[in-house]
Amino acid sequence: MQWAGYVGLFAIIFTETGLFFGFLLPGDSLLITAGLLIAQPQFSGLLDIWKLGFLLTAAAILGDNTNYWVGRTAGPRIFAREDSFLFKRKHLAQAEAFYARHGAKTVVLARFVPIVRTFAPLVAGAARMPYRTFVTYSVTGGIAWIWSMLLLGYFLGSRVPGAAKYLELLIIGVIAVSLLPGVLHWLRARRAAAAAAQG
Repeated sequence: MQWAGYVGLFAIIFTETGLFFGFLLPGDSLLITAGLLIAQPQFSGLLDIWKLGFLLTAAAILGDNTNYWVGRTAGPRIFAREDSFLFKRKHLAQAEAFYARHGAKTVVLARFVPIVRTFAPLVAGAARMPYRTFVTYSVTGGIAWIWSMLLLGYFLGSRVPGAAKYLELLIIGVIAVSLLPGVLHWLRARRAAAAAAQG
C-alpha cells in the first residue's frame, strides 16, 4: 500500500475486473487488507478510506464495462480462443454457467466470486445483455463489493484489538469464504452427475 498508493490499488482493481488475466489478482483480500491497515495508527494519513472507496468503486465499474465491451465486440470468437498461460476457457465456461443460472443479477453476484468476477462481464457482453441493464447491475455490484470489503476490513482493524497481527489468517479466511460458492456448486454438479449415472 505504501509503494502502490491510490494509483496502484486502482490499477489492480481495474485489471481484475476489466482484463481476462485479472483473475490472477487478489481482489477481496486486497480490499479487506487495505481497510484493516488504514484503521491502524501507524498507517494513519497514508490513505483516506473514503477517497480510496470512491476511487476503487470507479475502478470496479470501469473495469466491468471494459470487459463487457470486449465481450460485446469479440462475441463468439472469445469462446473459440485457445488456452494460454493467461487465458483458460474453463474459467469462461464457469462464468457462462453462472450467467445461465442467475441471469442479469450475475453481474452483481459475480463480484463476490473470484474468477467468475473477471469473466462474467465478458460473458454478459458476448451474450449481448442490453447495456442499460448491464450498467445498472454493474454500478450496484461495484458499490456493494468495494464498500462491503473495504469497510469490513476497516471495522476489524478499528474494533478488534490486534487484528493486524492475524492479517495472514484473515486473508486465508476471506479466500476460503469467497471460494465456498464455487466449491458448493462443484459438489452439487458432481452429485447430480453421479445421480444421473446411477439412474
